[in-house]
Amino acid sequence: MASTVGTTAVPQLKSPVRVLAVGVPLAVAAGLTLPIQARINGELGVRLHDPLLAGLFSFGGAALVMAVATLVIPSGRAAFAQLLADTRKRKVPWYFHAAGLIGAYFIFAQTSYVASIGIAIYTVAVVTGQTVSGLAVDRIGLGPGGKRAITALRVLGVLLTVCAVFWAVSPRISGTPNPAAMLLPLALVVLAGVLMTFQHAVNGRIAAQVRSPIPGTLINYAVGTVALGLIWILKLAFTGGQPTLPTDPWLYAGGVLGCINLVLSALLIRRIGVLLTGLSMIAGQLIGALLMDWLLPVAGSVIYLQTVLGTLLTLAAIVVAALPGSTLRLFWRRGHKQR
Repeated sequence: MASTVGTTAVPQLKSPVRVLAVGVPLAVAAGLTLPIQARINGELGVRLHDPLLAGLFSFGGAALVMAVATLVIPSGRAAFAQLLADTRKRKVPWYFHAAGLIGAYFIFAQTSYVASIGIAIYTVAVVTGQTVSGLAVDRIGLGPGGKRAITALRVLGVLLTVCAVFWAVSPRISGTPNPAAMLLPLALVVLAGVLMTFQHAVNGRIAAQVRSPIPGTLINYAVGTVALGLIWILKLAFTGGQPTLPTDPWLYAGGVLGCINLVLSALLIRRIGVLLTGLSMIAGQLIGALLMDWLLPVAGSVIYLQTVLGTLLTLAAIVVAALPGSTLRLFWRRGHKQR
C-alpha cells in the first residue's frame, strides 16, 4: 500500500546561502558526534572483550534516553501518540518502524569487519554506499523534502566526496594480503552505508509526519536494541563466557551521542535533503577524527597531510553539491558569451 506520509508541506532552506550557513553546519556538527561515539564504543568493546555487546549497550542506552525524553517532553508524548494512531490508520507504513534493524546491521557490520579490512578501507566503503544511495534516495523522493533532481553538480559533489575520503584515509591503507578475501566484507560494508541512508530518509519522513524526531528515534533504537540483543544471545549460546562490566560512566555515553546524531539528521533531511545531509555528516566525521587524533590521541594516532587536505576537499564537495543545477548552466553560457 502506498504511503500517505506527506512530503510537500515541509519547510525547506531554498537559498543556497541559507543551506550553507545554517543547514550544513548543523549537519557537520551531527557528524562530529560519530568519531567520538566510535572512540567510546571502541574502548568499551576493548574493556568488555566483546564489540557486539558494546554496540548493544550503545543502542540500549540510546533507547533509554529517548524513552525518558518521550515521557518528560509533552510534545514528545503527543507525537508518539500521533505516530501510533497514524500507524494504525496506515498513514505511516508499519515497515517504516523496521528501520531500526538497519542501525543494528550497521553496528554489526562495523564490529565484525573493521578489524579484518581496516578502518581506512571501511570508511571508504561506507562513504561510497552513503553518497551514492543519498543521490538515489533524493531522486526517488523517499526523504520528506520530496524529489530532488540529479544535477551535474550533485553528481560532481558525490564523486569529490568519495575521492576526498579515499585521499584522507590513504596513508592508513597499506598493502593488503589476499584482496579477494576482502570482496565479501567490502560488499557487506558498502551495503551498510547504502541502508543507513534509507534509514535516515525514513526517520525524516516520520519526523515530518508527527512534527517531532523523538518518537521515530525511540522506535528505531528500541527495534535495534532488540535485534542486537537477540544476536548477542545467540553468540553467547555458541561461545559462552560472562562479560565483566567496567565501572567508568563515560564508557556508556555512546548512546547519548547516537541520539544527537539521529535526531539532528531527522530534522535536517527534510530541510536540506538526504544527499547534502549525508555529505555534511561525512565532513563532520573527518573533522571529528582529526580533532580526536589531535586533542585525544591514542596509540597509533597520526595526523597526515593527506587527511587534512582530504577533509578540506570534502568541505568543497559540499559547497558544490549545495549549488543549484542552474549554476553550471549559467557558468557555461557566460563562457560561451565571452568567446
